Amino acid sequence: MTETRWLNDEEQRSWRAFGLATRLLLDRLERDLQEAAGMPPTYYELLVLLSEAPDRTMRMSELARWTHSKPSRITHAISKLEQAGWVRRQHLASDRRGWLAVLTDEGLAALRAAAPRHLESVRTYLIDVLSPEQVSQLGDISETLLKRLLPDI
Repeated sequence: MTETRWLNDEEQRSWRAFGLATRLLLDRLERDLQEAAGMPPTYYELLVLLSEAPDRTMRMSELARWTHSKPSRITHAISKLEQAGWVRRQHLASDRRGWLAVLTDEGLAALRAAAPRHLESVRTYLIDVLSPEQVSQLGDISETLLKRLLPDI
C-alpha cells in the first residue's frame, strides 16, 4: 500500500484557490448567460459547435463526444433547442440509427445575440483580470490538464 502524499501548504493554497475560483467563475458565466440569453452554457456550447461545423450540421454522437456528455443528455438538450426553433433534427441518410443536429437560422441569430454578453463576461471575469502572460500560462496549464484528463485528444 502506498503512503498518502499530502499537499504541502503552497499546494493546498493553490488547490483551494483554483477550486473556488473555477466554481465562482463558472457560476458567474452561467448566471450572466442565463440572464442575457435565457440559455444555460450547455446550450450555448452546442450552438457554437453547430455554428462552426460544415453546413451547421453535426451528428448527435459527435456533439456528445465534443461536449463529453452522455448521448441521452445531448438528446434532451437538442430536444429543448428544437422546441426553441434553434435546431432541427434529421435522419442521417447513410445510417438509419444516426441523427444529425442542424443549426437553424433562428438558432444562429440567437447565438449571435448571446455571444457579445457572454464574451463580455468572459473578458470581465477572466481575460481582463489577467496579464497577457498569465492568459498564456492559463492556456498552457489548461492544455496540460486536458492531456492528463483526455489523453485521447
